[in-house]
Order: sequence, then structure tokens, then C-alpha cells
Amino acid sequence: MSLPIDAAAALDAFQAVGSWEQRARLLMQWGERLPVLAEDQKIDANLVQGCESLVWLVGRLQGGHWQFAASSEARMIRGLVALLLARVNGLSAAQLQAVDLPGWFDQLGLSRQLSPSRSNGLNAVLQRMRELSRTHN
Repeated sequence: MSLPIDAAAALDAFQAVGSWEQRARLLMQWGERLPVLAEDQKIDANLVQGCESLVWLVGRLQGGHWQFAASSEARMIRGLVALLLARVNGLSAAQLQAVDLPGWFDQLGLSRQLSPSRSNGLNAVLQRMRELSRTHN
């Protein structure tokens, strides 16, 4: 499966840097680029369950393709969520079901730095995306 444009750009950027410090800086930069969610979207109904940090997620279907937006107070999580959004935005519901989250962060060279709680949180975000896509077919 070919990658969405933003995901391909992320992959190029992360594969171009060598050290963990450079990757961490890049991760923060991706998090800063995450569009801010409106305060009226930061409600309990949009809160992802299973994350240690607060993560809000909204999604909408446009022409058969999903567009998600998310926000988190935690800088590292914001960066990781931004990279997840880069990977999934523009996918169909079926493509969304097939996303390999560990494989994606492995390609980016970030999997070793993902603590179990961060991995679980990102999995919870992806599961929530999949739930949204199933309820809006």
C-alpha cells in the first residue's frame, strides 16, 4: 500500500536523521504542526480512553476518505499523534483497518523509544479511529 503524502514526507524526514536527539527534535516539530482543536471539540465524548495523557480525537468522512484531527497536552504524545495522523489521514475505512502501527513507528526509527504506555496509548488512538470509521460507513 502506498503511503499518504504526509506519511511519505515524515518517513523521508525521519530516515534522514541519525541520532535519537535529532529524531526527538523532529518529533516535537511534528507535534507543533498539529492544528489546534477548538475548545468545543475537547469534550469527554472525543477523549480517547486508554491513554495516560489526555488525547482528544475527532474524525470526519469526506468522499470516502477519513480526515482526523487530534490534540494532546503532552508534547511527546502530540508529536507521535501527528505522525499517526500523517499515516492515516486520507485513507478509506478498509485501509484504516489495515494500518500496521508498530510497523509504521519502526519505519520511522521510533519504535525502540516508545514506552509500553505510549504504545498502548497510540494503539488506543488508532482503535478509536477504527471505531469511528466502522460507525460511519
